[in-house]
Amino acid sequence: MNEKLSKPAIRKLLRQRIEAMSDELRHQKSVSACSLLLSSAEFQAARTVMLFLSMPLEVETSPIALRCWQQGKVVAVPKVSWDQRRMLPVEINSLTRGLTTTGPGVLEPIAGNPVPVNLIDMVIVPGIAFTTQGHRIGRGMGFYDRFLAQPQFMGMSCGLAFEEQLLEDLPVLDHDMPLGMLVTDREIRRFAPNLIRS
Repeated sequence: MNEKLSKPAIRKLLRQRIEAMSDELRHQKSVSACSLLLSSAEFQAARTVMLFLSMPLEVETSPIALRCWQQGKVVAVPKVSWDQRRMLPVEINSLTRGLTTTGPGVLEPIAGNPVPVNLIDMVIVPGIAFTTQGHRIGRGMGFYDRFLAQPQFMGMSCGLAFEEQLLEDLPVLDHDMPLGMLVTDREIRRFAPNLIRS
């Protein structure tokens, strides 16, 4: 990108780009991205995986949850406190029971056992735009940046996206947390360990 776009402009551009893809193409790309993620050494080594329950224009995460359960892994998803702008990792055992829609169409558990942050080996992170250096733009509420910044979290942060969501450059703020890896429908990109911010 030659000129610098604002975060709202980037969100609008990327939403239009993803909406322009057919449902079938998004599904095919989701299958490819999930296959790459499931084959990664980082996923194989993880015992507890936190993932997001995908919205219609995001990579489908249900295959990841199903593989976790097949392999005896613990699956956690965010339960959101909208007023405190915090996410609590809660264990789930089903994609069809005990879930409700809150906020802007976000699917989350009604109840469940909290999972200690220090036990989470991998967090699969959604976003609207990503760079090949491990930066991302989310929906604008900072939930994941705050979550990943917690000193108790020592696991791998992994973005999951369509290749079409990659941009050369994004505006990065001090509190924006870089990712450890990014998986798209084309490839796995691994980044240098997150720098400790003062």
